[in-house]
Parts: sequence; structure tokens; C-alpha cells
Amino acid sequence: MTKTGTQQQTRGHGHHHHHHDNTYLTSKNKNDAGVRITRIGLYSNLGMAIAKGAGGYAFNSQSMIADAWHSLTDLASDVLTLATVSWSLRPPTESFPQGFGKVESLGSLGVSSMLLFGGLFMCLSSCQSIYAQLFLDAEAARALLEHGHGHSHGHHHHGHGHGGGAPSLHAAWLAAGTVAIKEWLYHATMKVARDRKSSVLASNAVHHRVDSLTGIVALCAILGANLLKDATWLDPVGGLFISLLVIRAGFTNTLSALYELADKSIDEEVRESITKHVGKSLAEAAQHEENVELRDVTGVKSGQNYLVDLELGVPSLWTVEQVRAVEEAVRTRVGGKVRGVRRVRIRFVPKTTPVPSDRFDEFIPGDVSPRSSPEPEEEENGHDHGKGRKAQ
Repeated sequence: MTKTGTQQQTRGHGHHHHHHDNTYLTSKNKNDAGVRITRIGLYSNLGMAIAKGAGGYAFNSQSMIADAWHSLTDLASDVLTLATVSWSLRPPTESFPQGFGKVESLGSLGVSSMLLFGGLFMCLSSCQSIYAQLFLDAEAARALLEHGHGHSHGHHHHGHGHGGGAPSLHAAWLAAGTVAIKEWLYHATMKVARDRKSSVLASNAVHHRVDSLTGIVALCAILGANLLKDATWLDPVGGLFISLLVIRAGFTNTLSALYELADKSIDEEVRESITKHVGKSLAEAAQHEENVELRDVTGVKSGQNYLVDLELGVPSLWTVEQVRAVEEAVRTRVGGKVRGVRRVRIRFVPKTTPVPSDRFDEFIPGDVSPRSSPEPEEEENGHDHGKGRKAQ
């Protein structure tokens, strides 16, 4: 997913993504705040990628070209975001009993790793330009830059022959405008992401912030290259700084998405919120409060959904009906009050039983599981066992 997207960006300058936009942007989720802010980001990124690409080429700025490439990466991230947000809200099915939340985690991983690889690519390109400008004579530098840009920007391969000169001052106006737009997008997207507790929307908001920082670096590099004597090397240095910022953000988000896919536990804040609302649901039914105790709260994050497991201690003489009433009350309260909780599974144990030292006693120990036997089928299946003996 990541690799293909990156290749298509480099070649297609966003046309491929625009083809997909119609599918996701006209989905029935279009009144949803997450879809709406992502669509605004998508159109902004499309406009800015074209403006920065054309401006960087016309004004001879490598920082601006690198920034345009980064906007294209964001463009792909917006499409991925829309696709995964729609999927992750689907109800569970027979084949996917935990729902489709992990699709969003996969989308977040794709977005973040695309940012990471884009950063590494830009880092390499900028280092090449810095080396050419500082250590090679003018003719060799021109040849190296033409060769390098021929690979990274196929549609610009004839450009940048004049790559050794300072970028035009007009590029600074363009950089300043993109910074202002990106900062607004960051705050607007992060607000929705916090409300939703959506990692993929937060990942997208971080893209806007990184793009805004890259715009500031590009602006400083362009001004420095123009206003300082013999400082044309500042432009590729700006590109290098941009790439390092992109790599750092991409790495952090990739790690976060991997944790989610590996079923890392819900964070402490969510656990405390669940504990509070379980207590309130038991308090509302006065006869339950003294009889029921909350022993454990665990769960995992699946996209923007939380799948929660609770353990409640109840009197050993309680009937199934009494237990069921408590379960309904707790599920209704927690599901209604804690944002993002999509499933509440409750395990009941007798109150008189001491709390076990091993919290994970539901897991079968490795040495007990039939898998540890070299021929588990023989132990489980009578006629297989017979066949095994005949074969011997």
C-alpha cells in the first residue's frame, strides 16, 4: 500500500489520488466531522502541492520542491484516512467478530510509514545537493544535480540546470502562505481527532503541523539564500532540515500504529474513565453497589474503537438473571459515556474468591496446550490414533 502510493505520487502528481477522492468524499459519512476536515485538508494539499511544485521549479528552490513532495505524501494520507475512517465504523460480522477498527490502524501505519520513507528520500536528495554545492566545482555540481533530479522528479529532469543559483525571493511569499494554511488545518484536525480519539486523524493533524514547520524552514532557507552573501547552500540545507522533521514525525506515528496493531493495552486515562462510570452505574442501582465490586479493567484499542474487558465480583448465590441485570446496566453506562467504547465484555467471579495473583488466568499455559504435543491430533481423535498405530 505504502510503496505503491509513493510511486504513484512521484509519477502522477496527484491525478491518481483525485480519481479515488470521488469514491470516498461522496460517501454517506460526508456529514461526519472527521470526513469533512479531511476533505478540506485534501483539497488544500492538492492546491498547495501544485503551487509549491510549480513555484519551486519556477523560482529555483530545492526547499520548495521538497516541501511540494511532502504535500503529495499528505495528499495520499488524506485518501487513506477517509478510506479507513469509513471502514472502522462498520459493525462486526461473522468473519470479523471484533469489528473493523484494525483497518484504521493499518491505514495509520500506511500513512506514517509513507511519511517516514518520504523523509528518508528527501534527506538523501538534500545531502546530494549540499555535497555538490560545497565540495564540487560548478560544472561537476551542475552535472550531479541534473542527474539527481532526473531520478527524483522525472517531469523536471531538464530543470535545475541553473540549480547552483539562489532561489527567487518570490518563493518566500508562497512559503509564508502555505505555513498559515497548514497551521489552521493542524488545529482544526487535531480538535476532531481528540474528540474522536482517532489515531489516524491525529496522524493526519501531525502531517499538517510537520508541513507547517517545513514551510517555516523553507521560508528561512529562501530568505537566507537571498539576503546573505554566498549562501545558496542554505536552500538544500533547508531541504535537509525538512527531511529530518518528516523522519522524526513518521517514526513516532509508525511506532504508535504498530503498538495498536500489536494490541497494546488501553491507556491509563481511558481505564480511569471506565472505572468511574462502572462505579456510577452500580451506584444508580442501589441494591448492586454493595454487592458488586470491580476487580479488573483491561482492553485494547482498535482504530477509534475501544474493546473493553471487565471483571466483576458478585455474591456466589446470585442467579443468572441478577448477573445479567448488572451486565446490562454497566454496558449501557460505559458504552454511552466513555467515548470510543465499542464492546464491553464482562466476566463474573464470586466475591468470596481471593483476587488471583495472575491477572491473565484465562490464558492456557504453554505446557498444557495440545499444541505442545508433536502429534496433537492423535490425542484428540480416536480413529486418527488408530491410523497412527497401523502406520507404525
